[in-house]
Amino acid sequence: GVIAMMDLLVKDLDKEMTVARAEERAAQADYESSMADAAEKRAQDSKTLTDNEAARAGVKAKMEEAALAKKSKGKELDGVGDYAMSLHQECDFLLKYYGSRQQARTDEVDSLMKAKSVLNGADYSFLQTGPSVQARASFMLRRA
Repeated sequence: GVIAMMDLLVKDLDKEMTVARAEERAAQADYESSMADAAEKRAQDSKTLTDNEAARAGVKAKMEEAALAKKSKGKELDGVGDYAMSLHQECDFLLKYYGSRQQARTDEVDSLMKAKSVLNGADYSFLQTGPSVQARASFMLRRA
């Protein structure tokens, strides 16, 4: 009786100890596997972080280049705008004084024609000036 019960308890304790050791080994193996997986994930995350920082630095450099290019193009555009404004002012001046400059040229051509005629012996002491004289002067210029 009592000895058999004690033998049974010892066998049960040995069995439980064997099961506990097996479970502990399995748990230790799972723990080591989890630690290895975590170390691999940390290494992968570290590499990803390094790659992302490098990509970010590249994008930042490109952004700075683009900002400098934009600033340069802005200055160039301002220069072109200033040039266009100066051309516009020149054109306004030419358009404003076109009629008077054309009249001055017509008068100068008329004076040159009279001077040429005087040199050729013509007398203009009683000459009337007007539209017919200007028409004659332009006719003479076309002939000459």
